[in-house]
Amino acid sequence: MSWFDDWALTLAVFLPVVGMVILLLIPRAEEGAQKLVALLTTLVTFAVGIGILFRFDYNRAGRLQFGVDKSWIDVINSRYHMGIDGISLPLLILSMFITVLCVIYSWNHFPEPHNPKAFLALILLLEVGMNGTFAAQDLILFFVFFEIVLLPMFFMIGVWGGPNREYASIKFFLFTLFGSALMLLSFLALYFLSDVHTFSIPALSALHGSGIVEGTQTLVFAGMFLGFAIKVPMFPFHTWLPDAHTEAPTVGSVLLAAIMLKLGTYGFIRIALPLLPKGAINWAPWIGGLAVIGIIYGAFCCLAQTDMKRLIAFSSVAHMGFVMLGIATLTDFGINAAIFGMVAHGLITGMLFFVAGSVQHNFHTREIKRLGGLLVQAPKMGWILGFCVMASLGLPGLAGFWGEFPAILSAFQPAPGLSDVVFRVYMVIAAIGTVLAAGYLLWMLQRVAFGTPKSEFEDADIHDVGLAEWIAWTPMLLGIVILGVYPNLLFSLTNPAVEHVSRVFAR
Repeated sequence: MSWFDDWALTLAVFLPVVGMVILLLIPRAEEGAQKLVALLTTLVTFAVGIGILFRFDYNRAGRLQFGVDKSWIDVINSRYHMGIDGISLPLLILSMFITVLCVIYSWNHFPEPHNPKAFLALILLLEVGMNGTFAAQDLILFFVFFEIVLLPMFFMIGVWGGPNREYASIKFFLFTLFGSALMLLSFLALYFLSDVHTFSIPALSALHGSGIVEGTQTLVFAGMFLGFAIKVPMFPFHTWLPDAHTEAPTVGSVLLAAIMLKLGTYGFIRIALPLLPKGAINWAPWIGGLAVIGIIYGAFCCLAQTDMKRLIAFSSVAHMGFVMLGIATLTDFGINAAIFGMVAHGLITGMLFFVAGSVQHNFHTREIKRLGGLLVQAPKMGWILGFCVMASLGLPGLAGFWGEFPAILSAFQPAPGLSDVVFRVYMVIAAIGTVLAAGYLLWMLQRVAFGTPKSEFEDADIHDVGLAEWIAWTPMLLGIVILGVYPNLLFSLTNPAVEHVSRVFAR
């Protein structure tokens, strides 16, 4: 199947474009055909992902596979270069997986204004950008895919969002566009400063910044840091996230939390660390410091929230802090923990946003003080919410534990050149953050799920988990359990590729 190896990544990235074009040709009145085309497109794309999983050589997970390297923009020596290794494979599969489930969930949950055709087309366009970012091996190609996700999410929030959707969508767009502009400047600086004058990520990674003096590396790294940190988002660049999540439709929030935030953390691991190792060492204490501030700040903000969805949004700020702390250690242990945390956060927080969306669909509110008695009126949904809360607070045996605990532990012994004392202080602060996480998540569960229903909802027709929800949620719930019980399923895949990134920092 050499033809599949040659075409797999191109199909994975651009099949959604084909589906989107077909979708746009279908008359607006034929909603059933629109839904079917969107579902089949995402399923076929995911089938390509399954084929990649079967054809992937796990003994060579540290090396790029399914490579394609064709001429693209010769005048600037930028090429259509794609490939995946043990770092990008789980994130690419997660992107395909979550997109399928979002289309299934949308089947009976389209937001107002009711326009499934446009809404599903934007989901498919989002998948192009997300899949392409994880597969790109050229800086310009990476930048193009990185930016593609902006427009569909901007319209998804601005058209189908809540009362403050215009403010939230513009804020999201301006924040991320500003960061991307600085990131592009850093890419151009690398091109001109390197001896090979190329945008090839593998070629630049092999150089490890040689020929670029330490001060310049630190300055160029700053541009990448801003571009990726805003996308994560890290404190203090996080302010767009709660507004975007609060106003976005349910599927928009799921895609934003499960996949789009990972574009920033992936950028750090794939590009910033291996290309500019001296800059990474100089920036790592600041990244670790901002990460633990985000963990504590996000937790306290969660305790102050009255909106269920906004609370989950601030919890993302805290949980992504653990991911960034693992990355900041510059060790293979910490980076492995960060990648696991990215996948675990995608599954768990994606599920929390799904449940929050269904709660709003039933009760027409997300105000925590107006909710209560979910276990009485919709017991299945209440138990699922409880399960996801336990996973999010890091209960051993579920995926969230392996995203947080190893990240905290990795700070005990960071890479050479980093202060053990400073990072051990970070470790203690991050550990306190897990206690606060248990506090705000259990407080939300107690207020929403336990007790008796409020009088205004006693006679309301509350629907428990429906068929579309079961189909969309069950694979995510199983993934949380499987990765929690057998974490080596993911660690064994990522470790060989992570060692290639971290060896430049090794003791």
